Amino acid sequence: MTVLLATSGDLPQGEPGAGALDAALRERGVDAVWARWDDPAVDWASADLVAVRSTWDYTERPAEFLAWARSLDQRRLLNGADVFGWNHDKRYLLDLDGLPGVPTAWVTSATQLVAAVDGLGTAVVKPAVGAGGEGLTILEAGLDEDRAAPVVARGAVVVQPLVESIHTRGEVSVFVLDGRIAHRFDKTPGEGDVRVNEEHGGTVQNVPVGDVSDLVLRAYAAMTARFGRPVDYLRVDLLHWQGEWVVSELELIEPGLYLDVAPVNAGPFADLVARALTTPG
Repeated sequence: MTVLLATSGDLPQGEPGAGALDAALRERGVDAVWARWDDPAVDWASADLVAVRSTWDYTERPAEFLAWARSLDQRRLLNGADVFGWNHDKRYLLDLDGLPGVPTAWVTSATQLVAAVDGLGTAVVKPAVGAGGEGLTILEAGLDEDRAAPVVARGAVVVQPLVESIHTRGEVSVFVLDGRIAHRFDKTPGEGDVRVNEEHGGTVQNVPVGDVSDLVLRAYAAMTARFGRPVDYLRVDLLHWQGEWVVSELELIEPGLYLDVAPVNAGPFADLVARALTTPG
């Protein structure tokens, strides 16, 4: 059985710590190869299964990426192009199927941005299509439209209140792989930042799942209901807001597995791949 692990041109050998996943797949008798999603020489139809992994440049060409995903045999693509289409734009945060979340506004103009920031006082603004904390900015009330215009010049943004607990509790990420909770990672931002991404000075550690498991499984059940089938993989990102854990992001396309921090997370993902190969489409 051959599996193609989709990656980007910047990461031809896969995500950080990819060797752990390569080894885990070999242990399960799976022949896996990393391939650039946008490489025209790759014969995607020849694969028994395609798993999107580190395609982290898709945010620069989302329409092209989604067209590629839709061109694949959906029975052989983990999660599926319909899931990617819903999840690639943070507008999905306005429609979380009853899950508690950080209040979110989806903004397309300078006028809307000024009003949204004024309503919050201090706001976190992110590109609606983006990843890794790139383009994130913090804005204060009193913004004028001349200053707001460049923020929305490249496209829609989402606006949220600054969740102060990011500095004390950080952000929590929990993986659900093939319906099973795998591992939890607690992430804290670097000094003077709100971004927990390692490339921006954040730190990541593997910890017991603890008291967030109920909300994580609710998120998995909500996605199962939304798409009419269980999703193969999901990473639920949580923040502590107004006394409770709430959803900050749902990662259904290419969530990093943090294999460089906890190689043990390769095992549950490899189990998912092995089971998918033996489950009739």
